[in-house]
Amino acid sequence: MTHRPLFKTLALVAAIGGLTLATQAQARDLRLAPGVPPAHPAHTPLYTEFVELLAEETEGRLGGQIMGTEIANIGNMRNAIRSGLVEVGLFLPAYFPADLPEINLVGDMALLGTNSYAMGAAMTEYIATCEACQEELKQLGIIYTSTHSTDTYQLLSTQPVRTVEDLAGLRLRVGGPQYSRWAEAMSATPASIPVGEQFEALSQGVIDGTVASMGDIISFRLEDAVDQITLLDLGTFHSTNSHAVALPVWQSLSPADREAIVRASTEASALAIERWAYEMTDEALALADEHGIEILEPSDELVAASRAFGEQDLEYAARQAEERYGVEDARGKLDRFVALVDKWNGIVEEVGEDPVAVAEAVNREVWDQVDFTTYGI
Repeated sequence: MTHRPLFKTLALVAAIGGLTLATQAQARDLRLAPGVPPAHPAHTPLYTEFVELLAEETEGRLGGQIMGTEIANIGNMRNAIRSGLVEVGLFLPAYFPADLPEINLVGDMALLGTNSYAMGAAMTEYIATCEACQEELKQLGIIYTSTHSTDTYQLLSTQPVRTVEDLAGLRLRVGGPQYSRWAEAMSATPASIPVGEQFEALSQGVIDGTVASMGDIISFRLEDAVDQITLLDLGTFHSTNSHAVALPVWQSLSPADREAIVRASTEASALAIERWAYEMTDEALALADEHGIEILEPSDELVAASRAFGEQDLEYAARQAEERYGVEDARGKLDRFVALVDKWNGIVEEVGEDPVAVAEAVNREVWDQVDFTTYGI
């Protein structure tokens, strides 16, 4: 009889220990792949913050291990996710135009972008509520979570560009079909070169310039490869799925954890925009000044020509989507996206250019309306 209290104590300790082990066993680290180096904002903070936010949103049930580019990069991310090597990865629909024409119809509309927060939010609302977009992703076994956007692109070049005439004959690296069409409309020659190869192409004279993010000066060390920056504000690159989740992983999660992933992704995307479009732009300009890179203002004629192209290109993009990829009512879908861009420009002006406030607005306007028992399934 004298041993019963000890036995009870030992049993209680064992039970508590068992619960602790069970809780630890339930914690799950997802294999995450940003596909870019640590200096890039799509790695830090897009993925570094996502890991912390995910743990907070799930009360420790989910975490993540970030894998390097030697495991998965942007170019092979689709196969890495589909094979199960990557469970959550940065997926760029722009790399797969034939597979994702519905998403790329609006993702390619770079020149609509004047505010990076608004573009990320507009894309998030569009894709989350677009049945055709969701079906495209389902065919690839990928779940959409949120979109981040770059800063507005500028022209980084090895020779001065101020006028339309200055662009004639230049070979420019471009990152999407609308930029390619813009270059051709300006009498330049577009070149499809991976973002990571800009430095070599510029240094070797393969190209005369690149239509790119100011942040690329930092991320890809372009301060030693360009001599001029023309502040043209050529829209945003926003064809992104910030934290694409593999379908089998998504199916294995509870609705609460699915929602947690989306909310963590939404805030991480907003934080990435803060870093990319604001902090890095200031740092890039300071670095350009240190290296004697000339900052140029475009002529009124060049600005007007670019704007006119953007307005006319909506019709061309709609027609091409319908004729080449079979997208139905493409112009109507573009009009809906334009309306969402206007909506989110207004919301961002109201809440301010603050990442947490923008993320909260996206949650309120978009994700609060979603049923996570069925979303993506």
